[in-house]
Amino acid sequence: MQARGADAERNGFTWSIHRPHTVIGKAVGNQMNLGTTLAVYATICRETNRPFRFPGSDAQWNGLSDVTDARVLAKQLVWAATTGAVHNEAFNIVNGDYFHWKWLWPRIASWFCVEALDFDGSIHPPETELANDAHIWHKIAKRYGLVEPDLSKLASAWHTDLDLGRPIEVMTDMSMSRELGFAVYQRTDESFFDLFAQLRKDRLIP
Repeated sequence: MQARGADAERNGFTWSIHRPHTVIGKAVGNQMNLGTTLAVYATICRETNRPFRFPGSDAQWNGLSDVTDARVLAKQLVWAATTGAVHNEAFNIVNGDYFHWKWLWPRIASWFCVEALDFDGSIHPPETELANDAHIWHKIAKRYGLVEPDLSKLASAWHTDLDLGRPIEVMTDMSMSRELGFAVYQRTDESFFDLFAQLRKDRLIP
């Protein structure tokens, strides 16, 4: 950061660093896409009558976690670029709430009208759960006229494995941003629901 500061002073620009946790937002083809991966997984479960089983760890099921809505991240980027007092600083950025997956999982299941299965004591990696489903997704896409029949363009199971299989809680401190005036807050369940609605509107899920 010292080298960055010296370069900025020499060339007359400012900088900021933004550290999100897991970003929730529409990004087709992105390989770190928890929200869309869960939407695809839930859709496949519904269409094949499979239970929507929580695939992660005990620490994630019972512990606290947080995520970053892409819209909140965008707002912080604008705030940092246009607020002189916060130039040349590094910031965490998350929604501002904490949640348990055991609270959120049945809500996601309800949105997709699937049966939610709680954590059963074992990790079931999404990469394994979705490993043989490419042809199923292709049929779903054809049946409903979806615009992306390639499962690999929507689901990033390996990254979802890392997120939901994490053996620790994640609670990101937003104190610095709050103290400097960034007060944007976003309910995490609504981040997921808004994303699902957008994916449906854009015919990426049925």
